[in-house]
Amino acid sequence: MNNMQISTVHGALEWASSFLQKHNCEPKVAEILLLHIMDWSKTDLIIHLRDSIAEDKLADFQQKIEQHTETKIPVQHLTGVEAFYGRMFHVNKHVLIPRPETEELVQQVIEVVDKTNITCVDIGTGSGVIAITLAKEWEKNRQVNMLATDLSEKALKVAKKNADKHEAKVDFYHGNFLEPLITQGKKVDLIVSNPPYIAYDEAGDLSEIVKHFDPEMALFADQNGLAAYQQIIHQAGRVLNKQGMIFFEIGHQQAEAVKQLIKQQFPNSEVTIFQDINGKDRIVRVML
Repeated sequence: MNNMQISTVHGALEWASSFLQKHNCEPKVAEILLLHIMDWSKTDLIIHLRDSIAEDKLADFQQKIEQHTETKIPVQHLTGVEAFYGRMFHVNKHVLIPRPETEELVQQVIEVVDKTNITCVDIGTGSGVIAITLAKEWEKNRQVNMLATDLSEKALKVAKKNADKHEAKVDFYHGNFLEPLITQGKKVDLIVSNPPYIAYDEAGDLSEIVKHFDPEMALFADQNGLAAYQQIIHQAGRVLNKQGMIFFEIGHQQAEAVKQLIKQQFPNSEVTIFQDINGKDRIVRVML
């Protein structure tokens, strides 16, 4: 394809899609990057498809496409944003890129929790997507006191930026799992968490993008990936109110092990496992 053809929006997209495929990368990255660089919606793209593209925009686009193919850097790190539950969130190398499975966790929480006055904590909040989404979805019809914790101060900085962006009322705490709440004597009705749950010996099974660009502390846990659940469950009794609830996202082979940990700590609890859209065990709900 010659430079004259690439100089149109349609030509640039065709070149990028072909270039990405040739380097075993997802062709859809082309559209994501072009929309970001042009600050367009998909409708804008359709309208301007046959238009010429400014040289500086084209150069930026080509540079980012080549950078993605060479380094496998996630497209979200190039754009600095990712969509989650209908909202755009800031992301960077200090936080886990939000995934569709976590949207299913949030959906499950929203569907099940029916209290009109609730105090909730999101443990290991990362970019803040869970806490912020719940705060925004619930603010219309209930009184919500939303808390969030994270051990990474850099992650909390991203989460606070996202909370400001979406005007979400979330109180952020720096510390390990529930420790900040225990120290301050806080009580909650609901614990939600997508903690690190990948065993270190499973690192070889991960994609290069995840291994090299997602923060290690947000991915891996000791005890075959169960260490975070062990600590949260151990601490939960000191924080949860009576008839409290816990929601976890889990690895698809961890359901039985996590259920056993819960039953050891809360023998009278009701534990339910939910599968994700791909039919894999993904969400654990605990009702005390």
